[in-house]
Amino acid sequence: MPMRTDPTQSLAAVVRLAHEAGHAILDIYRSDVGVREKDDRSPLTAADLASHAALTAALARLRPGCPILSEESALTPFETRARWETYWLIDPLDGTREFIKRNGEFTVNVALIHRHVPVLGVVFAPALGVTYFASEGCGAYRQDGEGEPVRIRVLDRAASPLRVVGSRSHGTPEMDLYLCRLGEHLMVPMGSSLKFCLVAEGKADLYPRIGPTSEWDTAAAQCVVEQAGGAVVDLDGQPLRYNTKPSILNPHFLAYGDKSRPWVAAAAGIPG
Repeated sequence: MPMRTDPTQSLAAVVRLAHEAGHAILDIYRSDVGVREKDDRSPLTAADLASHAALTAALARLRPGCPILSEESALTPFETRARWETYWLIDPLDGTREFIKRNGEFTVNVALIHRHVPVLGVVFAPALGVTYFASEGCGAYRQDGEGEPVRIRVLDRAASPLRVVGSRSHGTPEMDLYLCRLGEHLMVPMGSSLKFCLVAEGKADLYPRIGPTSEWDTAAAQCVVEQAGGAVVDLDGQPLRYNTKPSILNPHFLAYGDKSRPWVAAAAGIPG
């Protein structure tokens, strides 16, 4: 059954809302950044909270009654979430460590999930002035500043040597093993969900994440990659799905453009 409202109809509005939240982040980014820790010891700043407040209020007006799940809100019990067919999934400030380091590689992530699939995604990097956005069936786009959006697409045939995008802030022994199996490659360091976006616009071939992430970290950018012709799959080759279990942690995953390469086979034996 189709959604009552085509996600494409909301896309321009969500881009605008992401920009508004990003501008609230920049107001704080230009001042002294106060940092405290959440219960899981991850950093939290006033910018996370300002973006969260702006987005949740605006999205509630955009689609009245549509549930919202945010990194900065209390986690709704799964017995309630399991009844959600469509909901907003947001990370008000993805890459808080990059924000604190002031390297600009942080984003506002907004996704619309329908039946466990991200059908709309907006990734806005306010310090860089770059927006990536997509919705189901309409392709993926990059917009620089207020310029005209340009359609983007993954590279159908991977470069040689491979260009592998990875985190500036995270790494695991399992990741090192996977990279060794790939053979010759160039590492492209990048923070936040911008790693997906490099794959989506053909500037990287592969983003392997063999380490912890949460569903709000990936949903918006997964939509961008998939609508650009790529894939985001777990280590068994199955597409990432959302709100299917009590935990909001993702399995390990691979995001790539060239579907002819044995990316999944190289992960054999690595726990998912």
